[in-house]
Amino acid sequence: MAIHLTDDPAADTLLSDEPTALLIGMLLDQQVAMEVAFSGPLKIKQRLGSIDAAALAGADPDAVVEAFRESPAVHRFPGSMAGRVQTLCRVLVDDWGGRAETIWTEGDPDGPTVFKRLKSLPGFGDQKAKIFLALLGKQCGFDGAGWREASAPYGEEGSMRSVADIVSPETLALVRESKRAAKAAAKKG
Repeated sequence: MAIHLTDDPAADTLLSDEPTALLIGMLLDQQVAMEVAFSGPLKIKQRLGSIDAAALAGADPDAVVEAFRESPAVHRFPGSMAGRVQTLCRVLVDDWGGRAETIWTEGDPDGPTVFKRLKSLPGFGDQKAKIFLALLGKQCGFDGAGWREASAPYGEEGSMRSVADIVSPETLALVRESKRAAKAAAKKG
């Protein structure tokens, strides 16, 4: 299934074709619009020549920061996010053979195992790991036993809570409305 998160066909194609790009997009998805976060991997590839985990892990940190700062910036916090992306890529190289997809394919893992693996990544807490697991299950063909339960509530069918549910401009609007409603409810509570 093709990913449609950015309104940029080239960025969406990269996310669809390169699991490392999708994982980096999820890492970048904080304190910026989803489209900005998930467009980040294409900017990184265009500016540094690769989205390969080993290449990024071994790149000069100053060059990575400069690539993140180049206008339009990859993220509103280019320095710290450049470091986080390099740290994530180092973990991918050291623990996963440089391939993000091994996190959810190696050893035919179930949903709880993939959740645990994702949560162990730098920059991936409980919520981010659940959302990414839901994205894998809903849009990337991951069907490990228990993935919906391990990613709850984001794995619920038709939940419209996160990037896992965005497949069109219409579903993007529904997810945004759901997030607005949740924030409003949290303020009242």
